[in-house]
Amino acid sequence: MVTPKWPRFRHPAQVVVVGFALAVVAGTGLLMLPVAKTGPGGAGVLEALFTSTSAVCVTGLVVVDTPEYWTGFGQAVILGLIQVGGFGIMTFASLLVLLVSHRFGLKARMTAAAETKTLGLGDVRSVVTGVVKVSLLLEAVTALVLTLRFATTYDESWPRALWLGVFHAVSAFNNAGFALYSDSLMGFVTDPWICLPIALAVIAGGLGFPVLFELRRRFRKPRGWSLHTKIVLWATAAFLVGGSAFITALEWSNPATLGPLDTPGKLLAGFFQGVMPRTAGFNSLDTSQLNPASWLGIDVLMFIGGASAGTAGGIKVTTFAVLFFVIYAEIRGEGAVNIFHRRLHGDLQRQALTVVLLSVAAVAFTTVAFMVFSNHSLDESLFEVTSAFATVGLSTGITADLPAGLQLLLIALMFIGRLGPITVASALALRTRVRLYDLPEERPVIG
Repeated sequence: MVTPKWPRFRHPAQVVVVGFALAVVAGTGLLMLPVAKTGPGGAGVLEALFTSTSAVCVTGLVVVDTPEYWTGFGQAVILGLIQVGGFGIMTFASLLVLLVSHRFGLKARMTAAAETKTLGLGDVRSVVTGVVKVSLLLEAVTALVLTLRFATTYDESWPRALWLGVFHAVSAFNNAGFALYSDSLMGFVTDPWICLPIALAVIAGGLGFPVLFELRRRFRKPRGWSLHTKIVLWATAAFLVGGSAFITALEWSNPATLGPLDTPGKLLAGFFQGVMPRTAGFNSLDTSQLNPASWLGIDVLMFIGGASAGTAGGIKVTTFAVLFFVIYAEIRGEGAVNIFHRRLHGDLQRQALTVVLLSVAAVAFTTVAFMVFSNHSLDESLFEVTSAFATVGLSTGITADLPAGLQLLLIALMFIGRLGPITVASALALRTRVRLYDLPEERPVIG
């Protein structure tokens, strides 16, 4: 009898990719069950696959109306996939190992470290349990506020209000953007008790777990914060203020968006829409009616995204900040790149450049495919593609009507965007080569 040989994964990133793929397949199977879909029969393969990928990759793009197409069971499956995707497959698996055996093997700790972006193996156990505790705590607080609001103001029964509160809290903290209303949150555009808790949950999830952990330990000692935390907090504040002001200013008089609202309503809606590209797909305004200039600004915000080791997508604010300071140092003629009185290693600069170029290539290739195989404009195509790659979920409303081939392309883009171009590339690499010698140096002409 021949014993089957299972594939051996030598790099933790390979395990992460396979884990996410298996979660997508499992979610697709559950969503295809007749009990998951309203009406007779089960969901089609493409609808189930797209929804499962969007949920696991915490994106929020949909090809069917979530509250109308899926039953309570189907919505619960989506919620579970969002939570698993937010935790990270390997973080979730490591938690199960911890609960069962109360100890980690070296391989399991390396895999968890790859997913949680920890710097050493010794703190993986505390990070994994901390991820779960922080996630559940923030989700519970958000769910409590939303539940009370839905029950006391919108006349929802307490069981229904609790379900709405929990679903939207989990979706918000994990930056997923799935909503149980056909128009997302447009019905609550001027309600601060709905919009602000969701926006704050999105911001918290987008900061990343390392930042949340450090703030918990050293909140009153900002001088002792790590360089990563300082970059994330400064960049996040800048993009939140700048993005909100940008959208509010451009849409202030737009009769299809902010125009009909009073001043407090405009400020609230502008702030909410400035937060969502961080990367959650909720919208309190009709995205399809935004100005083209607003679309372009949101494209930039979506592409940059949130922080590493969190629930947000995009190239990450740290990547953007590193390249910004590289350019700043080059303009000043400095030999080293310094940020907050710390010198950056050359490896980080190459990694940041690689992430950006691979990301630009993925977005550009898919946008060209949209332009060739659909009748949508460049603005619409670029917006939808960037939203998928950055796992945002904001949409101009064209996703559901796209040809099957382009929907499959968006599925691949969401998967790549969630895991990151370098993670996917390293997972597919057969081996890592170490060059034992340096070649002669020569300088080509630049510019």
